[in-house]
Parts: sequence; structure tokens; C-alpha cells
Amino acid sequence: MSLRSPQPHARIRCREIREADFPAVADLLGRSFARRELQLSRLRRLAERGVPPGMPNIGYLLECSGTPVGAILTIFATVAWRGTSCIRCNLSSWHVEPDYRSYAPLLIAQALKHKDVTYVNVSARPGTWPIVEAQGFSRYSKGVFLALPALSRRGDGARIAPIATAEDTVGGIDPREGALLRDHATFGCTSILCRAADGVYPFVFARRDLKRFFPAVQLVYCRRIEDFVRFAGQLGRHLAVRGVACVLVDANGPIPGLRGRYVDGKMPKFFRGNHIPRQGDLAYTNLALFANL
Repeated sequence: MSLRSPQPHARIRCREIREADFPAVADLLGRSFARRELQLSRLRRLAERGVPPGMPNIGYLLECSGTPVGAILTIFATVAWRGTSCIRCNLSSWHVEPDYRSYAPLLIAQALKHKDVTYVNVSARPGTWPIVEAQGFSRYSKGVFLALPALSRRGDGARIAPIATAEDTVGGIDPREGALLRDHATFGCTSILCRAADGVYPFVFARRDLKRFFPAVQLVYCRRIEDFVRFAGQLGRHLAVRGVACVLVDANGPIPGLRGRYVDGKMPKFFRGNHIPRQGDLAYTNLALFANL
């Protein structure tokens, strides 16, 4: 369908995305991102999961006299933060038709309207970084450490216990962390428990190949980066057997105790709100939720 510039009498509005909108939203996002079929799969996955009360399940649609001309996806989740919890929203993907770009701020403002929410953008393209920062976002992670954990020493004789399905038993940790591990296993992530003499440590990794051909994973969840450093040897060898040698770890500099290389300015992460996200927690973001799509 051909779109023209909005007429003076055209009605512009934003509203929540509904399931009936999926074909139109997939068409819109497919023009800026991956193919339409992949966008439909992502929309269905968002529709399957719950969100904190009062928050949109999918995102927002921009309409001109009833015709969809823009869309933005929002991924809301309740996450742990310094002994308590907060609501976090990952702004995942957005597109506005060229003739309606002047209304893009209206769409973004709709997504950012929720109070007491920490917003993150964890996969912004380099060309959009100035736009993201103009929207009030700041970088909380400035670069990425390309770790080769299999080269690290074996740590404390810990045992690796993979969590492969939603039905797997997860013992020895907080039930909320157990649910996180199971959820991410269903997303296609690699969920792992590391059982050591002093306790049980959870880890989640999402596939994120470098240059589309070098096998790698992103560290999506751990309690502390120091935990990953401690068990890097066991975790690295577990991943290496499955064909993955490199782990991407969000960082602001080299990570002591890890073999690898820090790249400044690569894959930065942005946030807006009162709760600064911690490095090592990308749970329930698009990097994890769409891992196997």
C-alpha cells in the first residue's frame, strides 16, 4: 500500500499493539530489521509471556486515520535490583514510515510514559546511538570483553548442571532465579547451574555469533561478573564442547582474571531511569527472548 504525507485533517494516534495488528506490525518492522516472517515469530513470542500489571504486552502502534504507519516493541519484566526488585523495559525494535517521521517522537514518548520504570536499549545500531542519547538514555556499559573462558583455570571443582527445559528441577537457588533459568531455556538460551562447595551459581548464555559465522554467546545472566570469572574454566569447556569458544561480556574495561580482549565502544548498552542496570544481567531482553528465532 502506498502512503502519502498526512493531510491536515488526518487523525494521528498511538495505541497498544493487539494480536490483530501482527501482520501490519511485521510488515513495518521488516522494512528496518529482519524479514517479515521472523518479526511475526517475535510478536507471537511476546504475546505468550506475561508482563507486570498495567504494562503493554507487545508495544505501541502509530496510526494515521486507522492505517498503521509506525510501531515500537516493548519488553517489560520485573527484575532483581540490589536486594529488591524493579520494572525494566527493553525497547526492542521500532520503525516509522518516512513520510511520518515527524511523528516518531509521539511514538517514543508513548513507550517512555510509564513511571518508575527503568528503560534499556541493549542492541542499538551505531547510527542510532545519538538518537538514543537524545531520548535521555545514558551508557551504562561502554564496550564488550571478548572472553575465551576455556583457557581459564578450572575453578574449585564445581559441577556443571544444564537446565534444558521448563520442567527441569532447579534446586539450591531462589525460586525466582529458577524460573529465570527455565524461562530462558525455553527461549533457546543455554541455562546452567554451577554447583560448588559453597553454593549454587546460575548462568544464562544466548547465542550471538560474531560476523555471522564465528560461534559466540552473550553472557545474559549471572549474579556477579566475578562469579563468571571464578567458574570461567568449567563454563568455557562446557560451551567449547558445544562448538562455542567466545563469550561476550558487557564491560567498561578489561576484566581481571579472564583471557581475551576488551573492545571499547563496541556493543554499548543504554539505560534511562533511576535503577542503573548491572553488567551481567540481560535477562528478558530481546537478546535473550529471541535467541532461537
